[in-house]
Amino acid sequence: MGMELMDVNEGIERNAGPVAGIVCEHDRKKALLIPALHSIQEDKGYLPGEELQTLSEKLNLPLAEIYSVASFYGQFHFSPRGKKIVRVCLGTACHVRGASSVLNGIKDRFGVGVGETTEDLKLTLETVGCVGCCGLAPVATVNEDIIGEVGPDKLDELIQSIEEEE
Repeated sequence: MGMELMDVNEGIERNAGPVAGIVCEHDRKKALLIPALHSIQEDKGYLPGEELQTLSEKLNLPLAEIYSVASFYGQFHFSPRGKKIVRVCLGTACHVRGASSVLNGIKDRFGVGVGETTEDLKLTLETVGCVGCCGLAPVATVNEDIIGEVGPDKLDELIQSIEEEE
C-alpha cells in the first residue's frame, strides 16, 4: 500500500507544528485516510473492498467511515475502470452541436451506459459538464487527449482509436 503508519506522529507534527499537540490520535489517523485512498487507487486502479478492509484495520477507523469519505469524492472508484476513460462533454456548446449523437454512438458501439465500464476493461464512459474547448464542440476526451469537432466521420475514427490496443 505504500503508507507507513509508523510515521503518523512524525508526519503530523512536522506538517501541523504546535497544533499537533492538540490533535488526538484518532484525528491523526483520519489525516492519513485520503492519501491512503489515493495510494490504493493509484496502485490498483480503483478501491477494492478487501484493500479498504485492511486500511480500516491498520488505521483503526470504521469501514463505514472510510466508505463515507471515499464516496464523497468523485475521483475515487469502487470498481475497476477501463484502460481508456472516454468523457463526452455535455456543456451547452457541445450539446447544441450534437454531443448526444457522440455519446449515443459510443454507448451503442460498446454496449455501456454512462458511468459503466466494458467487461474487457477497455473503456469507461463518462460525461462532463465542460472540457473548456467550446470552440471545438462537440468535444470528447480519451484519457488526456482532447478530440474536437466530433461529427459522424470523426466519431468513427474515435471509436476505432478506442478499439485499438496500445
